[in-house]
Amino acid sequence: MKAPAFSYVRPQNLEDVIALMQEHGEEASLLAGGQTLHATLNMRLSEPGLLIDLQSVSELKGIQIKGSVLSIGAMVTHTEIEDSELIAQHLPLLCAAVVHIAHRAIRNFGTFGGSIAYADPAAEWPACLLALDGVVVALGPEGERRIKAQDFFTGLYSTNLENNELIIACEFPIGEDAKLFAFNELARRHGDYASVGIAASAKLQNKRIHDIRLAWLGAVSMPWRSLQTEAMIEGQELNDELIEKAVQFLKTELPAEADLTHSALTKTHLAGVMLKRALKSILQNH
Repeated sequence: MKAPAFSYVRPQNLEDVIALMQEHGEEASLLAGGQTLHATLNMRLSEPGLLIDLQSVSELKGIQIKGSVLSIGAMVTHTEIEDSELIAQHLPLLCAAVVHIAHRAIRNFGTFGGSIAYADPAAEWPACLLALDGVVVALGPEGERRIKAQDFFTGLYSTNLENNELIIACEFPIGEDAKLFAFNELARRHGDYASVGIAASAKLQNKRIHDIRLAWLGAVSMPWRSLQTEAMIEGQELNDELIEKAVQFLKTELPAEADLTHSALTKTHLAGVMLKRALKSILQNH
């Protein structure tokens, strides 16, 4: 298959991007790293009238600390996150997750903002955004809007973004007491999308677990947090008995969905395995 005919423009700043989006409406598509869009274009699942290439918009690039948050520009690549000392220091969960994203050639071009905007339920970054209580910074004709991660993902490949908005950055709280984290996923081959995976963060005080966040990839039809399981664990002493109870509780909460290779029952079982590994990792690393 070949991509359909379309017009192409490469604006130099955000002001021009917003103007083009307003002028062309639903006929316009944004090109970030292109690792998803190129495939959908070639399969004619996407047929934009205008392709807006964001590569020259410097305002969308860079990893920096802004007060009490660490900001990752929408056009920051997976490789830049992998190599960033700021990320390693403040958001080690992202360092643990990034090596699972496809292969280096893909990571050199794929972008953080593109992954968040596409909202693939099997992708790593949306789950990490949930686990780290991140905020999506969106820009539209009316100005900036900040959307909490828990409110951003609304369904299968669906988000809270308006048609005339784009993601310009994601922000993560830093500077508070250090959190423990765990990331793990199961895939048929390294670099494949996860069959099931978990991104988790928590604090341990006097062996009791606090501020626990359990975010899932591959298990449900959207990036998803198991809020009821989190509430059951919160404030409890983290030990083998609690971990077993949490695994059983998760199985009653998780709305697992089958895919081409795994039944919903299998995914529920695998999620329990992932949760057990994550909580044991947090316990051991305390």
